[in-house]
Amino acid sequence: MNEPEDAVELLTRQLDRAAALRAAAGDDPKLEAARHRLRAWQAARLARTHADLFASPRMRLAAAFFLTDIYGSKDLTKLDADVRRVMPTMKRLLPAAGLETIAKTIELEALSEDLDLAMAAALGPKTVALNAATYADAYRKVDRRVDRERQIDLIEDLGGRLDRLVYRRFVGAALWKWRKPAQLAGFGELQNFLERGYKAFAKMGDAAEFLDLVVGRERKLLGTLFAGDDSLLGG
Repeated sequence: MNEPEDAVELLTRQLDRAAALRAAAGDDPKLEAARHRLRAWQAARLARTHADLFASPRMRLAAAFFLTDIYGSKDLTKLDADVRRVMPTMKRLLPAAGLETIAKTIELEALSEDLDLAMAAALGPKTVALNAATYADAYRKVDRRVDRERQIDLIEDLGGRLDRLVYRRFVGAALWKWRKPAQLAGFGELQNFLERGYKAFAKMGDAAEFLDLVVGRERKLLGTLFAGDDSLLGG
């Protein structure tokens, strides 16, 4: 994907996918409630699995951004709306690499929404008292191993893209320059999201260790769950 038009096409497709999934959940109050409980449980699991990263002075901002804003339970509806509104402007001003990074973020969001809805449907009322055993049973019942592996691949790819963007000097200057216009134009959520990501990865420096830890742990967890071992869930 080298052309801005390709990145915009991917971005539009993933925004539509995420919106459709959220709308489907919104049409079923019980499913939507189960989805919220599931995502809260998964966020707590991520905090347990990666507790050392959240405690690390160097990595804590990246952990909070990556494991909460992107991969966790945070609702990105407002962010998606901002992205959709400013897409023509982004196409003019951002390089293809920047557009691809945003497109990959939304792709990961849409895939996570899809998997969460499948899990919520499989669990149903069990999300009220969710534990490692019931979560693992639903995880294996839903299956979709290829999609789970794709989810982790996207985390690795997106982390690498963010890491590379930090070393492009114009990116930081452009973010600070756009802050006030973004707020005035009504897409402050997108601006805040980009700033948080930039600051987190700039503070951390080389992201290789962070990504190796996150990706390695998530791939190991995936493998053990599909092998019938729930011990790494920790709760």
